[in-house]
Amino acid sequence: MIRHISIRNFAIIDHTEIDFHDGLNIITGETGAGKSIVVEAVSLALGSRADSSFVRTGEDKAVIQMTADDAEGREYLLTREISASGRNICRVDDSMVTLGQLSAVSRTLADIHGQYDHQSLLDPASHIRLLDNYHADTIRPAREAVALLYEQYSALQQRLKELIALAAEGARQRDFMAFELQELEAAGLVIGEDERLEQEINILQNSETIYEQLAGSYELLSDGDYACLPALKQIRDMVSGAGEFSPEIAELGERLSAVYYELEDVASEVRGQRDGIVFSPEELDQKLARLDQISRLVSKHGKSVPELLEYQQELSQKLADIQDNSGRRQQLEDELKKIRIALQGACNRLTDARKAAALSLQEEISRELSQLNFADSRFAVEFRQAQDFSAEGKDIVEFMISTNRGEELKPLSKIASGGEMSRIMLAFKKITGDYDGIPAMIFDEIDAGISGVSASVVGRKMREIAANHQVICITHLPQIAAFGQHHYRIEKFSDETRTYTRVAALSQEEKVDEIARLLGGETVTSTTRSSARELMEAASRG
Repeated sequence: MIRHISIRNFAIIDHTEIDFHDGLNIITGETGAGKSIVVEAVSLALGSRADSSFVRTGEDKAVIQMTADDAEGREYLLTREISASGRNICRVDDSMVTLGQLSAVSRTLADIHGQYDHQSLLDPASHIRLLDNYHADTIRPAREAVALLYEQYSALQQRLKELIALAAEGARQRDFMAFELQELEAAGLVIGEDERLEQEINILQNSETIYEQLAGSYELLSDGDYACLPALKQIRDMVSGAGEFSPEIAELGERLSAVYYELEDVASEVRGQRDGIVFSPEELDQKLARLDQISRLVSKHGKSVPELLEYQQELSQKLADIQDNSGRRQQLEDELKKIRIALQGACNRLTDARKAAALSLQEEISRELSQLNFADSRFAVEFRQAQDFSAEGKDIVEFMISTNRGEELKPLSKIASGGEMSRIMLAFKKITGDYDGIPAMIFDEIDAGISGVSASVVGRKMREIAANHQVICITHLPQIAAFGQHHYRIEKFSDETRTYTRVAALSQEEKVDEIARLLGGETVTSTTRSSARELMEAASRG
């Protein structure tokens, strides 16, 4: 439930703090005083989207903070900051979170109901979700089984569709694909071969220059009159001879020995490289031809060698599919037939679970409607079967109602007035609220289109709901306000420069005056006070 909300610099609210309580909390105020602004602030704290237009004129940012408990008693501090520049910050306790994370937490804390709920009840597409949530413990397992089988069924359908398309295309494409596959297989491509060929061709094309450079290098190292290896050997021997008289000189001799042997190894490798240089025009021509073959394939297909090898495998698989299309297609059709039978069975079980839930829902809704001044009403859940499967089964569910004796059942959208929809929605919230585990309900102008006796029964129903939930209701009807256990008045006032909104908790006598104002306008008289007390006394008797 919502314990406290602090609102700063939001729309025309500069700063207000509200402590909410268990039971039925009523908010009233003049039209334009800011009742909807308070609900908007609560909605933002619970994760609705915002923009910079919410920031009070002249301020840098709006800040809304809310403390609330979930059904298990865990307390949360929700913070929402909206800057004039458009930046949006959400926090849960001390941690910054995304808007999605804030909304996920908020869904366990409170639910806001208003005119848009009427629209959801008028939309048959939402009826199946309401029914499924009503008996979720029995319907969810059946629905999950349908969703799993439908996923398999859809995958098989798609595969079969691809095979049929491939068969149609196969006759046109088979010869061309076979030619391409034969060309690629004959090429015998190897990853990295083109890079290796380029290196080898480069060596062959420059073999004469390479030989001359290596031969000259070896001569300077070892073979020539002024070769450095014999000279280095003589230097090493001389230093080593002097090393007999000095450890430091002996160490130099060892270092010269290491250099000599390393250089000797280098000379040997240079000689080996020199002797390995053989210019072969035939070998060069072969390598050039092979590289040209690879280059032509790469250019033709616009693919690298690794991609060509993947393409080769794809062609091979496609040709195999074409050749074996008939057998594969029959196999898929057999599998599809089996999964369809299983899916139909799962859908039937889901329908049975829904129909059992629908009977219970019909009884409960009818009972609630009777208490909401629909004495002659009838409510039913109508089932139809869709042509095709879906992840939700094959059921089309629509709520039907007759609000007057002797009238046929008709869809909600064709029978209910605005005032009737308010009461019908309240009946649904009374029932579904016992199953959703959300501790707080907020009703914004749910009394639209009702008055008189209907308003009193709506107020009584809200009081019933408030026995197990915290209810916060914004209303303009005294018949509903009279049922409130806690009452708040929203007022708007101005000074020379600004407009302000204030929310004040009312004492018992102040509540009498406020209900009297709702009954008779701004001028509160002894007569309207007396009528207000009568309403409150009648409400307290239930």
